[in-house]
Amino acid sequence: MTLPRLDAAVAGQPQRYPERIVQFGGGNFLRGFVDWVVDLLNEETDFASGIALVKATPGRYPALDAQDCLFTTCLRGIQGGQLYEQTRLISAITRTVYPYDDFAAFLALARQPDIRFIFSNTTEAGIVLHPSDSAEAAPPPSFPAKLTRFLYERYQHFAAAADKGCIIIPTELITDNASRLRQLILQIAAQWQLAPGFARWVNTQNLFCNTLVDRIVPGFPADDAPRLFAQLGYEDRLLVAGEYYHSWIIEAAPSLLQEFPVDQAQTPLQVKIVPDASPYRRVKVRLLNGAHTAMVPLGLLLGLESVGAAMAHETLAPYLHDLVYREIIPPLPGVPQTDLQDFAKAMFQRFRNPHIHHRLQTIALNSATKVRERILPSLLGYVQQQDDLPPRLVLALAGFIWLYRGELIPLQDDPATVAWFQRAWSSVDKPHAMAATVCAEQALWGQNLCAVPGLVEQLATALQGIADGELLRLVNECHA
Repeated sequence: MTLPRLDAAVAGQPQRYPERIVQFGGGNFLRGFVDWVVDLLNEETDFASGIALVKATPGRYPALDAQDCLFTTCLRGIQGGQLYEQTRLISAITRTVYPYDDFAAFLALARQPDIRFIFSNTTEAGIVLHPSDSAEAAPPPSFPAKLTRFLYERYQHFAAAADKGCIIIPTELITDNASRLRQLILQIAAQWQLAPGFARWVNTQNLFCNTLVDRIVPGFPADDAPRLFAQLGYEDRLLVAGEYYHSWIIEAAPSLLQEFPVDQAQTPLQVKIVPDASPYRRVKVRLLNGAHTAMVPLGLLLGLESVGAAMAHETLAPYLHDLVYREIIPPLPGVPQTDLQDFAKAMFQRFRNPHIHHRLQTIALNSATKVRERILPSLLGYVQQQDDLPPRLVLALAGFIWLYRGELIPLQDDPATVAWFQRAWSSVDKPHAMAATVCAEQALWGQNLCAVPGLVEQLATALQGIADGELLRLVNECHA
């Protein structure tokens, strides 16, 4: 049976709302996360905000235009130990705007009086400048320059009106993303010699909110699409699949809730307005990212292929549980222990989600930096708090050192780091010597880890055990 296209199958025109949001980017993450949140708020609160979607790069969104800017999300997760699936028709986007095809339409969008929010996800490489950025370019190449041109048009058209500033909430995965974006806008304003009052208006009448976002959104579920189409009763080539879990930490005063009422939705939203996002960033890095980074070398050495396989392993799974609850959580500052426990519980449910296939070799990319940022702070924090070494974190560090022999998988990391490990492994033949060599390399750690009492000796013991083929015993002993 041939199914109709989404826009032809929808009974009646979905409710559309006044354009109050400009969104730069239309990729899987924005559609499966930000647009999903906006759509829920439109339905369950008085937010009533449509999205004008701006293509931040050359080209168009032909599939989105063909479907009248409608698409479906399919979110999957584990709740109460059971798998569940939720589909939702998203109608929050009102239209698409293409600055490279019609720059005048882009500037006209800036002159719309009701525009209040600006969301973006232009990838980690998006919040940078381009050598060709100029005030005369239509449009300038970089996202910060486009946003500068947008805000300047608004500033001029409304004569610097205080109530025509915007709430700017980027979701790019860089630390202090909004602060960085504002800094670049002010830099561009100075370079382009824009009206001196513009910088003051940007600083005082526009709110830039740093964020921390988390939801895995793989995109179109090709293998499962026929079943989902049959279930929906229509074909949607923009169907975007992701996990149900979501976290959006927005750094702002509580007054933001008066305009962005995420606390009023009937659907529980894991969106928090907080005065300082750094403790939550630390939690994500140390717990979720730290658990990933710890499981990678040990899982690969045990012959496992994915996060799901690690969570199903009878020895590695309890090791990871104890690593998180007994060694990472206790020394974590700035967040209540109950919040950390809740985060860890949700995290392990995510790891077990069979719809998310996360390969360990993929996570192994740039492991040297990840170990330094995700494992080492927890290890040193535990030593400071407990005056003892955390055996599971030490074993994870040993697994990383062994993985960087380069014999198990191709190493994808900074070439200088890979070359250093190759030289180190070829120049020493004893586990103790290798442990001491690695710990002493300040370029890796930013400090000499030989100063940590007992670390070299414990690492050497773990390396010897791995060399002797006794990793499974070492992992099991950590759980004893």
